[in-house]
Amino acid sequence: MRRPPPLPSAPDAPEETDAASARSRRRRGAAPSPADEAVQDDLGAPGVEGEQEAAVPSSSMDVWRAARARRKALRAEIRRFTQRSRRRRITWLSVVGAIVLLIGGSVAAAYSPLFAVERITVTGTTTIDPAVIEGALADQMGTPLALVDTSEVKAALLAFPLIETYALEARPPHDLTVRIVERTPIGVIESDAGFTLVDAAGVALSTTEERPAGQPLVEVEGGVDSSAFRSAGLVVRALPADIRSALTGVRASTADDVTLTLDSGLTVVWGSEEDSALKALALSAALVKNPTASSIDVTSPDVAVVG
Repeated sequence: MRRPPPLPSAPDAPEETDAASARSRRRRGAAPSPADEAVQDDLGAPGVEGEQEAAVPSSSMDVWRAARARRKALRAEIRRFTQRSRRRRITWLSVVGAIVLLIGGSVAAAYSPLFAVERITVTGTTTIDPAVIEGALADQMGTPLALVDTSEVKAALLAFPLIETYALEARPPHDLTVRIVERTPIGVIESDAGFTLVDAAGVALSTTEERPAGQPLVEVEGGVDSSAFRSAGLVVRALPADIRSALTGVRASTADDVTLTLDSGLTVVWGSEEDSALKALALSAALVKNPTASSIDVTSPDVAVVG
């Protein structure tokens, strides 16, 4: 059985054929024909497909260039957003570096011979000769002020019993000042060795064969470690300067029965060291009113008993 011949296909539309021919000639670079121009007028100039083909990169080099441009733009944006933080970090690093440099330079200069001790000044002494103390500290000459050995200074000053406290003061570039507070003697204690000058704490300041002028004789039971001596010492230190200069004797058997003797022969019954400031005022007032009195009892500072 024979097959029937195929049906003839419909001819291509003239517009589609002409449009395809026009696109083909544009790719080859041929000049458009009048028919092509007519096709463009009918389809629109240029076609959408031609624009899409022109937007597509024609080679791998174009793709690489586009990627590099995107990376450059991204880096520029990152730099723009991080510029402020970088500037702030640089500022902080500069400040910290300047501070470290300043501190390091100061420390290096302080420990260098540029700030060595060239002069020692002693202040606050009345009994001790300042030149003697300066001579005892001569080993510190030439030492940087920051390296002055306080233990060596203390060991040198221990040789002076009259020194109660001291303080070192460095005065750059070359001065070292030693401020001295001397012990205040309250009187002398008589013994087989002679007369020993003591302060309120019982520290022996000096010992001489003869009784020092202007120092009262301290007679207490129990020695310098007793409560009677501590009470007597506090009483003597609380006396006004005029009464202290007239004091010739201090006696105490307990902490509550301190008795004073003045160069006029006046006996002052003081009692304990409590309210010593009020007792001193009461004694001064009683002496003004009764210059010829032989005894005054200020055990109770509110009522002074004159005898």
